[in-house]
Amino acid sequence: MITAIKYKHIIMKNPGIIFLMTLLYVQAFAGGNVLIKNGHQSFKHGEELLYVFSYGFIQGGTASIKLKTAHYNKSRVYHAKLVAKTIGLTDKIYKIEDIYESYFDTSTCLPIKSVRNVKEGNYRDYNEVFFSQQDCTLLSQKSGTLKVPPNIHDILSSLFYLRRMNIDKFKKGDVINITTYFGDEVFPFPLRFRGKEIVKTKIGKVECYRFDPVVEVGRVFESEDDMTFWITADKNQIPIKIRMDMAVGAVWCDLIQYKNIIQALNIIE
Repeated sequence: MITAIKYKHIIMKNPGIIFLMTLLYVQAFAGGNVLIKNGHQSFKHGEELLYVFSYGFIQGGTASIKLKTAHYNKSRVYHAKLVAKTIGLTDKIYKIEDIYESYFDTSTCLPIKSVRNVKEGNYRDYNEVFFSQQDCTLLSQKSGTLKVPPNIHDILSSLFYLRRMNIDKFKKGDVINITTYFGDEVFPFPLRFRGKEIVKTKIGKVECYRFDPVVEVGRVFESEDDMTFWITADKNQIPIKIRMDMAVGAVWCDLIQYKNIIQALNIIE
């Protein structure tokens, strides 16, 4: 279990990664009934998404996600790559370039292999994790063989799994219990579905699904509404915006560029 103190440290150190950490594996919904879209994909080979995160008017970094098909152990898989890095003044003060990769099944989105390559200031960390979904274990180069919950995801495969869910079947107020393997730990993180909203983004007004992570009040956040993220309410179900209200001020992360998506975004004038 990641404590509130450690969670605060992660947020302060790399808010760009936290944007993606909120989009984790949805393990159970409405009593365990996971609703997956049948015969429909929300993403495809060649998709590219670019985000910028900022503190007020200061842009601190970017996070890009690229998806392609590949072959792993003679099987066709998806390969997703996330690159998060600092820009501008933030880059001069404390340079960050973190790379996360995931090889996951094209049908289930369950991960087969994940890679974490972190460069933050003088700190370096590299790890590869190999998942064995059938016997609920994984092999971490750093920690060895570990027993984990069934159907566990990494940080990137969880994002694409969430995008394949029938979110339009969710009921307002439902709490989704999520779990993933991140930073060599099992990471639990519940989300509350808030329904649909028209959201002003950097690419225009878009109809979105809203989720509020159920955060611990009193240490890092002052209320349960201090973190919110939105994904597009269309076939793409693309994460488009996140807000975090913290003692140091509001942290925002916004989608600014995209290509090769399933359906053109419906920008509301």
